[in-house]
Amino acid sequence: MSHKSARIVAMIESFRGQELDAHYLGYFDCFNRQLFFEAHEVLEDLWLPGRHGPNGDFYKGLIQLAGAFVHLQKNRLRPAAALFKLAQANLEKYPARHEQLELQRVQNLMADWRRQLEQADFKINPLSATNLPQLALEK
Repeated sequence: MSHKSARIVAMIESFRGQELDAHYLGYFDCFNRQLFFEAHEVLEDLWLPGRHGPNGDFYKGLIQLAGAFVHLQKNRLRPAAALFKLAQANLEKYPARHEQLELQRVQNLMADWRRQLEQADFKINPLSATNLPQLALEK
């Protein structure tokens, strides 16, 4: 088992045995704790084997969303905006509610972050301790 695999197993262990895949649930846990790189890694393990399947672009869009916030954490504003745009394109292929996620809310979140970046001409990073993104699944 690789170091990456061991870390991911540890991150998702508490989500095993639930209705949704543990990697998917682990993604939201990591994302909401601002562990965006880890969220990307956790979901990538679910996405890679099924990337050509019906949820391939859905997971890819969520991975890109986390990646955009990794870029913001590293103060790479233009690459963040580019990933928000790619994520929006991948997620718009799915219905408004998919895998217990309200995608319109996610689309609005991404559009808002892109707007903030563009309005500041990519000179001000909107990510701060008082402006942290959150994602929620709904039954």
